This record gives sequence, structure tokens and C-alpha cells, in this order.
Amino acid sequence: MAAVTHEVDAWNSFLNTSLQEDDKEIYDLIQKEKYRQFSGLELIASENFTSLAVMEANGSPLTNKYSEGLPGARYYGGNEYIDQVENLCRKRALQAFRLSSEEWGVNVQPYSGSTANFCALTALLQPRDRLMGLDLPSGGHLTHGWQTSKKRISSSSIYFESMPYQSNPETGYIDYDKLEENANLFRPKLIICGASAYPRDFDYPRLRKIADQHGAYLLADIAHISGLVAAREANNPFELCDVVTTTTHKTLRGPRAGLIFFRKKKESDLENRVNNAVFPSNQGGPHNNTIAAIAVALKQVATPEFVNYAKQVRANAKALGEALLNYGYKLVTGGTDNHLILWDLKPLKLTGSKVEKICDMVNITLNKNSVLGDVNMVSPGGVRIGTPALTSRSFKEDDFVKVAEYLHRVVQIAIKVQEKAGSKMMKDFVVACQDVEEISALKKEVEAFATSYPMPGFDPTNISPVES
Repeated sequence: MAAVTHEVDAWNSFLNTSLQEDDKEIYDLIQKEKYRQFSGLELIASENFTSLAVMEANGSPLTNKYSEGLPGARYYGGNEYIDQVENLCRKRALQAFRLSSEEWGVNVQPYSGSTANFCALTALLQPRDRLMGLDLPSGGHLTHGWQTSKKRISSSSIYFESMPYQSNPETGYIDYDKLEENANLFRPKLIICGASAYPRDFDYPRLRKIADQHGAYLLADIAHISGLVAAREANNPFELCDVVTTTTHKTLRGPRAGLIFFRKKKESDLENRVNNAVFPSNQGGPHNNTIAAIAVALKQVATPEFVNYAKQVRANAKALGEALLNYGYKLVTGGTDNHLILWDLKPLKLTGSKVEKICDMVNITLNKNSVLGDVNMVSPGGVRIGTPALTSRSFKEDDFVKVAEYLHRVVQIAIKVQEKAGSKMMKDFVVACQDVEEISALKKEVEAFATSYPMPGFDPTNISPVES
């Protein structure tokens, strides 16, 4: 290779400078975010800590290349290596879930799980066709047809006719009998099974039976549990579903993106319909750097170490749930089969938004979440707690018993602060949190506890603590 002899022109002089030198403001914010992740307890069920290798691929020069279309059929030249990356990603996606390339295909281009879901709907349905998905307060997802009595919220309800199915109000488990009864009236063309806050597994044979009664497609959105499915720690939707979608950044522990798996022999043109729904119907050029990062993560998923990780995720969720039950708290369904628990705060007369607020103040990150019966999604009656991220930091069962103690203390503080506030308004609650010694003391404990564990993906030793 010839040596570079030309000098860099002045207008390109910054193209090879480091982020720290080129944009100190953004660099410093990234450093602060790194320390926030390292010094806190990350309990959001839809988040995880990915690996250094995944981040290196995601931040690679592959981001420079435009590659609309599929491997071997691009709309731009110069894609010989991009094609190899995407084909490798597709191969590893099938391998991760033990799928035959004769039976299943996969599109690895969706930018996110929500995009993957809408692309799947575009492929399977015509506008105004009918679908049924799990209701949001029952643990479902926005993209499964969520709407209120006043507004169609998601594009899945704007462009299609949606009727939800729900959990049993007494048990918290999905009411399959009611679903079957309502399906006989509604006659959907598609049934979606999947959730964002449901702590139990799905009865795929029952769902398949209901779908077949109406000639409907069955789509599984396994965004939350795909890592567990790959590790055989959850029921396998690929045995009975027609299409399976997932994100890649939750229990799969990859970058932020989506996948669409489709059963090739379901219909002769289903593969083309899915691929065309992604591009050109809903997206432009794929994010090649992200596809490479997905491939790296999927290689990791196929290892014995990842299987052990998935087993520990479930064991940790069970331990956390049992510890909270021992404090006398109420969990939706009374426990968990997967990676998350849904904590019902209504018996305490607290909202999830207030508990989330106190948690933020003490370096614990979780999210407010609706529970069955909620009508106000801004101030719902519960919180969702997941174990994937802290399991990636090598937390085990005893560590989550300690996490449960911290959460118990948060709730006790929240009850006192609410009494002090003298009203149930959030603005009064926030004011009442000021100068509460228990909050600052617990924050110090949590920070000391969290920083004693390893941090995936980056070295935290050269990051300075963020001043309050």
C-alpha cells in the first residue's frame, strides 16, 4: 500500500480528532452517563449492558455505507463486505434459535422493535384488518394495538382495527378463555402474543388453537424474553407461530435494533412481503454498523456462558420477587417465570411515578408501569423491575435480596414523604423530598454497593464521580 502523501485540507482537519478533543461537551456528558450506569442499580426490565465487542462493532466505519436492499440486490455499489456482514448476521440469528434455513427466514434490518412490529403488520394485514393483542394494563405493549376510549395511540391501532385481550383481574394471568370468547365475536386476522410487563410465560398451543379457529396469523413479539427463548429458559414460540419479532438489546444483550423471523412455508410470498415491508415500505438504508453489532451479540448468545447467564437472570428475578413478598408486598401473579416482576403499589396508596422518583434520587433506576385496572398511564399503580442488566454485572440471588431491601426502604421513604407533602400531587411530593436525610443516606449506600461490582463494556476506573 502506498504511503499517504497528500496533506489534509483545513476544512477536514477535525475528522481524525478524538471526541474528547473535538467536542468536550458531548464527551463529558458521555462520561457522566458512564458513571451513572456504574454507580447505580439498573432495574429497567427492557435495558441491559452490552459487551465491549458489540460497542466496537456498533461504533465502526460500517456506519459510513449506504446499502438499501438485501444482500446481492442492493441499490448502491460497494457492498461486497456489507453483504457478508448481513448474511452472517442472518445465519447467526437462525442458529441462535436453532432454526432451519429451509423452514425460517429472518430480516435483520429493522431499526427497532416497534419498527419491526409495524413492518410485520404491514406484511400480514391490509389497512383496517382486525388484530388482537394483550392490553397495556395487562402487561402488553403499545405496538400491539393500544388505544384508549378517546384516542388511537399506536400506529397498530391507527391503521388497523384493534380489540385487546386481558389478564384475569383476580390472578393476573392472561384470560385465555375470555380471549377465545371475544375472538369468536371479533374474528381477528392476527393475534399477537407478547408483552412488555407480563411476568409469566405464554400458552402458545392455546393461542395457536384460537388463531386457527379464525384462519388468523399468530405473531409472537418476544422482545423481552428472546434471550431466554434462545437459552431454552422460556417456552419456544417458533414451534407454533407464523412470525416472531424481537428487539436485540434486552435479554439478547446486543445493540438497539429489531429482528423479524418468518415461516417461509406459511405462504409462498410471505418472505417477499416481510422484506418489502421493511424496505422500501417503512425504512430506507439499513444501519450496517448495528447489524454487525447484532451479529456479534448473536455469536455470544450461542455460547454455554450465555445459557448460564439466562438461567441466572431467571433465578435472580425469582429471588427478588420472593424477597419483596417476604416484606408483605403484592406482586402481579404473585411472582415470575421470566426476567421481571410487576410490583402492585395500590395497596400502599402510592403511585409508580412517586416510587420511580425516589428511586432516581438514590441511584436506582426502574420504571413506573400500569397494572390491571389502571386508567392513568402517566401516574400508574405499579413499577416494573427487571434483572438482566444487574445479572450482566455478576449479581446473584443474595445480591438481589439486598436490592429488595433497598427497594423496601425506598417505599417506606415514599410513604413518609407523601404524608409530609400533605397532598397526592407530584409537585408537592417532589418539594417534600428536599432535605430528607434518609434519601441522601440511602443514595450513598447504593453507590458504594453498586460500584463494588464489575462493569461490562467499559473501564469505570478512569471515570470521575459526578457531583450532585
